[in-house]
Formats: sequence, structure tokens, C-alpha cells
Amino acid sequence: MCQLLGMNCNTPTDIGFSFAGFRKRGGMTDSHEDGFGIAFFERNDCPKRDDDDTSNIDAENDSTGLRLFHDNRPSHRSPVADLVNNYPIKAMNVIAHIRKATQGQNCLANTHPFVREVWGEQWVFAHNGQMNREFVKRCRRLQANGNASYCQPVGSTDSELAFCYLVNRLKSSFKSRPDDKTLFNFLTTQCRYLSANGLFNCLISNGRWQLAYAGSLLFYLTRKAPFGEAKLADDDVAINFGDVTTDADKVTILVTVPLTENEKWQQLAVNECLIFQDGEVIYKDSPSQRKFLTVEEGIAIAREVGASV
Repeated sequence: MCQLLGMNCNTPTDIGFSFAGFRKRGGMTDSHEDGFGIAFFERNDCPKRDDDDTSNIDAENDSTGLRLFHDNRPSHRSPVADLVNNYPIKAMNVIAHIRKATQGQNCLANTHPFVREVWGEQWVFAHNGQMNREFVKRCRRLQANGNASYCQPVGSTDSELAFCYLVNRLKSSFKSRPDDKTLFNFLTTQCRYLSANGLFNCLISNGRWQLAYAGSLLFYLTRKAPFGEAKLADDDVAINFGDVTTDADKVTILVTVPLTENEKWQQLAVNECLIFQDGEVIYKDSPSQRKFLTVEEGIAIAREVGASV
């Protein structure tokens, strides 16, 4: 089972502390050795030209740019991961993924996160789990028949297939970009459909907000004033966030399994979907009967569907 890491905040923030612990799960403290990737949405300081026609572009979305790093080597010893740790990138939204290959060989094309253009926005997607054979066959058949022409996978993973399915459903259902509430309701429905066709946990961001969907395991933590000390579970490293933040900062971290051992993490219920913006939950859809898995139960479910752990 792969692992996810996300960050959503109200001010450009360095994810270095969380990533330092997370990357060790890529072959050191855990067995996810088949590559990693990380995407940063940053404030865009590129000035507009006088002749730019931005009348049909969302002003907030136009203020972000995407920086993407991939490596098919284990993240704990990747020079690319070293670069990320040593180059403090301050971003509003971040999605990272470390991979344990189940479908598709270990190569850059199969490394998450995946990126697609949707209504003039760059959407980033990372998946933890495994889609069932019937779903994969159905998507491959649609692709072969030319019925999924807008978005097609580059690599050979079930994860990228699921992302392309999601994007194609969006484009076929809406002629133009809907409002965020309509979009959230639609994405929640589609994520639950995907979860019914395999093991499906995901993070999605368009640079302004970040969606988190839990098919089994996903946790989040919001750091805000008064800030305290945090200690990594995967490394002997601690930081007092009160020394590096302001009272106005609000930062939410999302992860498959909690990264720190002395903070109180909140768990998403099975089939719960949230959207975060500026470090806060702005939309939430919870099942009527909320169920929470232990980490051990989540790993057992991954094994049952054939996902590597």
C-alpha cells in the first residue's frame, strides 16, 4: 500500500519537516521503495502582460504555479528528495506520494502525483490503494474504443486510470466549470464509486483547495496558534513551530499514517470526503454510519485486495 502526504495552508509554507519524516518510509522505516513524487502549488510572481486576456480566468487560480518532482528511486536515498529537503519551497498546497508498485513497473511514468489540465487549471492527483480488475478492464476497453479521448493514461498504473476516469467524468458531465460546492458533491460521488471498485484513498488539488477522500486510512492535523513542539515518528527530529510561524498561520497536514508521535491527529471515517482551503475544512461529506479503521485493519484490507504493504 502506497502512502500519501498533503499540505494545505493559508500562507506559503515549507513542508520540509513533514517531508523529512515521510521520505524515510520510502525504503527505510517502511518498504515503499518504488519511487516518489511531490507537487508544490506556489504563489505565481510572473507579471501579466498588458495584452493578456484574463477575463475568463479565475483570479485566485491564476496566482498559483506548479512545481513537480519525480524519482523512481526510493525516497529515503533519492538525490531528488535531498533537493526537496535542502531547497525550502514555500507553497500553499502540496501533494506527495511514495510508491509500492502493484500494477505497472517501477518507472517515472508510473510515479505519482499525476497532473492533468481541467478547465484551465492544473489538477494534481495521488492515490493509495488498488482498483479491481473489472474496473481496470472496463477503463482499458473504453480507451481502446476511443470513448475516453479527453484524458488518457501515460503510464500503466490503475491509479492513473482512476484519475483519467475522474477527469473524463467531469468533462462529460459539465460543459464548463461548476461552482466549488457542485464540484465537491460530484467529486464525492465519484470517489465513492471508485472506492466501490477497489481500495481508494486519494488527494486532489487544483492549487486553491485540496480534496481528501478516505476509502480506508487517512489522517489530518491542523497546526495553528498557539503552536507547540512536534516530534517525528520516523526520525529523531523535533521542531517548535512557535519559533518559525506567526499567530496568523494555519497549516493542515494530511497523511496515510500519522507522522508525529506527540500531536493529536484526526482520522477521516471510511468513505468520508473533505475539502480544505486556507488550512480549514470548507466542505465535508460524512457517511451516515461513521466507521474508523485501525492502522492494522487498514493494512489487512490492503493485503486482501492484493496491494503491497
